[in-house]
Amino acid sequence: MALAFVVLDGQQHDRAGFFCGVVALDDYLHRRAGQHQRDGIATTHVLIDDADPTQILGYCSLSAAQLHLQEMLEQDRRRLPAYPVPAIRVGRLAVSQTQQGKGYGQLLLGHVVNLTVAVRQTMGVRVLIVDAKDAKVATFYEGFGFRRMASTALTLYLPVPV
Repeated sequence: MALAFVVLDGQQHDRAGFFCGVVALDDYLHRRAGQHQRDGIATTHVLIDDADPTQILGYCSLSAAQLHLQEMLEQDRRRLPAYPVPAIRVGRLAVSQTQQGKGYGQLLLGHVVNLTVAVRQTMGVRVLIVDAKDAKVATFYEGFGFRRMASTALTLYLPVPV
């Protein structure tokens, strides 16, 4: 068993067989992720086991974004210009119900941070943004250093390491 992250392939990965227990997250993967990827709106990265690469253990979708400076905490605004800060948005992050409790959410988040740091090598990215579905999910992200935005308690950001 070797876990791997790959970009969603609608011909290879069993999107219809994925269920995380949150209808909106299941629906996104089943109906919209492929189209968003084709249209350049978001990319979806799936966690698979090479023993059964068709089964999606978890996924995350990413897109370009920006964050208005006033949304950040004062200590994070230092040395930043007075216009929107370039960002990457985690649109969705979910783990299959059958795989929950194995640390795959943390693994997916680590993948996202690694991708963000890699992107920063070739273009400007200062923060990672996530819209939490509820307070419990927001607490999950806070455990990894995400900070709540000034205007909404369920949108959080993480400064990208320099």
